[in-house]
Amino acid sequence: DGEKVKALDKLVTAKAEFKSAFTICGQTYTRKVDIECVNVLSSLGATVHKMCSDIRILANMKEIEEPFEKTQIGSSAMAYKRNPMRSERCCALARHLMSLQNSALNTAATQWLERTLDDSANRRLTLSEAFLSADSILITLQNILEGLVVYPKVIERHIKQELPFMCTENIIMAVVKEGGDRQVCHEYIRVLSHEAAAEVKQHGRDNDLVERVKSHPYFQKILPQLDSLLDPQTF
Repeated sequence: DGEKVKALDKLVTAKAEFKSAFTICGQTYTRKVDIECVNVLSSLGATVHKMCSDIRILANMKEIEEPFEKTQIGSSAMAYKRNPMRSERCCALARHLMSLQNSALNTAATQWLERTLDDSANRRLTLSEAFLSADSILITLQNILEGLVVYPKVIERHIKQELPFMCTENIIMAVVKEGGDRQVCHEYIRVLSHEAAAEVKQHGRDNDLVERVKSHPYFQKILPQLDSLLDPQTF
């Protein structure tokens, strides 16, 4: 009796507190479901890896810092170090989590005809490791974000160092609005920027691009606008 079978299916689904059931399946559900599940967790891993990689880069620049305990040892050899070990751990686990996506894909792809049994051992590893890895990543990430330290003065110093280069597009647009030739202006800016960059990289001096622009006769018309063009809040 097909109707009784459908009714029984609905009762079992409700008893198990599932919101829906598979319309068509054999002894087991399609392993495509495992792909969808692991894909979501792998995507989480990619997001967290990106976040924690950025934290590690910015920590190296001393702009931000993850929580660091009073007695925590950053390095057994170099006592001054404050390694972002939580972010490193997240990246390590995230890489493993992302790699599990291929395992789920291969399992689904190799299910012969109505299913083989070579999926069982793999699924027990893949699914459990995916959820456990994601859980550990999120716990660690929460700890990082709740105790993240930001150093505005360091950020401000870095902005001041790079701001002259960042504002060159604004300078070019201002010159063009005053009737200047864009290609001519672009060439002047290119030459002056490279000269200023050479002073920074070769001699360790401050970025003097703004002073070079101010002293160049081609840019005299926009000098009254220069302060507003250099406002970091406009970027």
